[in-house]
Parts: sequence; structure tokens; C-alpha cells
Amino acid sequence: MTDRLPGEEERALYRQVLEQGGQVMFREAMQQNAAATLRLIELGLLIHHAVDESLSAVNPRAVADRLATDLREAAIRMLTSSQRAPAQLEDLVHAYDQAPRRPDRSHAVERVNDRLQIRHRIMQIESEMQEETLAAQPGGARPIGQMRQALSRSLDFLDRGIALRTLYQPGALADPPTVDYAATVSAGGERIRILNEPFRKMLIFDRRIAIISASPDDNQAAFVEDPAVLASLLDVFERDWARATRIDWHAQAGRPRGTGVPKEVGTLLAQGLTQRAIASRLGLSERTVAAHIARLRELYDAETLFQLGWQLRGAPE
Repeated sequence: MTDRLPGEEERALYRQVLEQGGQVMFREAMQQNAAATLRLIELGLLIHHAVDESLSAVNPRAVADRLATDLREAAIRMLTSSQRAPAQLEDLVHAYDQAPRRPDRSHAVERVNDRLQIRHRIMQIESEMQEETLAAQPGGARPIGQMRQALSRSLDFLDRGIALRTLYQPGALADPPTVDYAATVSAGGERIRILNEPFRKMLIFDRRIAIISASPDDNQAAFVEDPAVLASLLDVFERDWARATRIDWHAQAGRPRGTGVPKEVGTLLAQGLTQRAIASRLGLSERTVAAHIARLRELYDAETLFQLGWQLRGAPE
């Protein structure tokens, strides 16, 4: 709802109008900043007089009261909608609960021999994912089609605060599209390293289910939920991750280095504030703050939040 409030450019233009006595010609304001002028008129902070084509500044107190009322009404509508949502989806919830279930796999390894079924199962698992995905992707260049499909999904996961860590092999560095993809998702917070050793294709979701390739052509896969086997696969990934090389994908792609993270996030982290406290202080969602923290962890190669906060204390301003 903050988009209902004036931004920095609108605020600067409004102040300039006040410095000129609170009235300017419409054409002059448009020449200076057309977008800001129209936005101020839309917000009601400037009134356009059609007779002489002038603009007059309005007392922001009156506008603030109106905006506050609009925001409260919008919040009430959203709250009402949120309360209705469970009832509106109740029939679908019932249908889902009544649908045939696959047998309990908590102590099993299931083999799937159809590529479409593998993809379907992965999409289902991703829809329920809440915390992280670990991926080992052997080979060099990533297939263009797969990267296009994965890009929006990965960025969406990162925006939701889901951590992504991926291993590539050195051949990926020689493929410009793969490097460009890695730079883009790294800017969003994904962490991608290069391991100059053979390893097997593997995905691990929320540390509760792993998927490993079961054939050379990847047309078969094993879905692992057995706790003991899963723990071993997690150990393998973490061992490989620790030995892998950290890459500046922005530099590899010829892009300027930037985190895209508001400075205040790093400052508050360095002060020891938690993710929830930072979100509350800055008026952001916890998932947005989590995505910002993921980007900083990639930049500083920090494994824990405490380690990141410690490193930020010594970072240059």
C-alpha cells in the first residue's frame, strides 16, 4: 500500500512548488518532471486549474487524512478477504483430502521411470517447499530451455525467502548463457559454486526429500524420504559444498557488482537485530527481508546469520 504515498521525486517536486509560493504553471512542472507532476495531481497534493493551466499545492494534512482513510478501508477489505479465503477454498481442500494418496514413503526409496512423472512430482514438492533447495547439477552448459523455465521459479522462491544453493562443474563457466543465468539468480540471493570433481545429479527439498538421477539420460529418478539415506545425501552435499569454489558471477558476466539490498538492512543486521525485528523496523515483509539477507550471505559467503552480522560490522560504509 506504500505505493499510495509520494516517492522521493514527488516529494522533491512538491517542495519546489512550495518554494515558489505554492503555485506554478502546469507546463513548467511537466517540463521539470512529468511523471512526478501527474503523480502529485493523482494523489491530490497538487490541484490543476484548467482555466489558467496552473497548479496549486494543497495542505498535505488533508491529503494525509484521506490517504489514511483509504488505506484503512483497503486493509479492512484485505482482512475480510483473508478471513473468507478458507471457506471459499473449502471444497477444494475437501477434494484434495479425499484424493487417492500414495503409500507412506517415510522409510522408502521410490523409483520413477517416466520423465513427465518426475517433473510432475518435482513441481508438487516445490509447491510445498518452505525453507531451502540444495541442488547438484553436473555437466557444463545448462540447457537453454531449462534455464528459461527455472529463472522465474528460482526468483520467486528467493522472493519468498527460500534459500537456494547449487553446485555446477567448471564447464558452466565457459557457457555465456549459463553464466548470465547464474549472475541473475545470484543477484536474487541464490548461491552457486563450482566443484571441480565428479558428482551425481541431486535435488534436496527442505531436508526432507531428495531426488537423485537413476539413469545416465535422467529419464529415471529415485525419490528418497528414508531419514538415514537422506542424512547421508545431505552429508555428501555439504561436504561437496565446503570444497567447492565461490565464483563472482557478476564479474564473470561483465556486470557491475551490486547487492540490490537497502543499506538499512545491513546496518540493522550488524547491530544484531533479528530478521523479524528488521522487517518490523523497516515496514517490510519477513520474506522480503529474508531475500535481502540471502543476497548479503552470498556476497559475504556467510553460512549463518550470526556470521553475516559479524562480517557486516567490519564492512566499509
